[in-house]
Amino acid sequence: MLTKSDCPRSLAARFQQGDEQAIIEMHRLFADSMFVTAFSLVGDRDLAGDAVQQAFIQAWRAAGRFDATRDLKPWLYAITRRTAIDVYRSTRRSMGNVPLDLVQEASVSVEPQSFEVAWHTWQVRKGLGQLAAGEREVLRLTYYEDMTQSEISRHLKVPLGTVKSRSARAHRKLAALLAHLTEDPAAAAVR
Repeated sequence: MLTKSDCPRSLAARFQQGDEQAIIEMHRLFADSMFVTAFSLVGDRDLAGDAVQQAFIQAWRAAGRFDATRDLKPWLYAITRRTAIDVYRSTRRSMGNVPLDLVQEASVSVEPQSFEVAWHTWQVRKGLGQLAAGEREVLRLTYYEDMTQSEISRHLKVPLGTVKSRSARAHRKLAALLAHLTEDPAAAAVR
């Protein structure tokens, strides 16, 4: 029985040759951590499950082109990240806007997301939840709709100065609420 820590090159070779048992073993070894990666990107269990399923389908379709001398793990996580982002984007387009507190920035790491990253994500969501609705909306329009402050002013039908002050307040509040995420652990331990 294979473990995650000793995924032999023979599994990669069998996968590359189209062995159906290899993809089953890969699913058993990597699906859980691929799900964590997808969930950290889309923030929804169903969408994360869809992304992992699509990632395995894409991997299987590309099996013949896979270089069996490479490690499967980073390759699978790269596919998972891309499919999760695609699933999120297509769902966002079909469902309209997704609330800011349900969205997380994509990770650039090829490794599965750690507990620490999940905790940071939760802290950011919690911080966003503490903002006034108008402040959250200005951030959502800025970061997820790529609107300028002038465009936001017209969209919300509020003065430009109001948009600027909401934005500044939101950023200031978030910085204070999330300061503990950027502290030096050694400095925090001294306190």
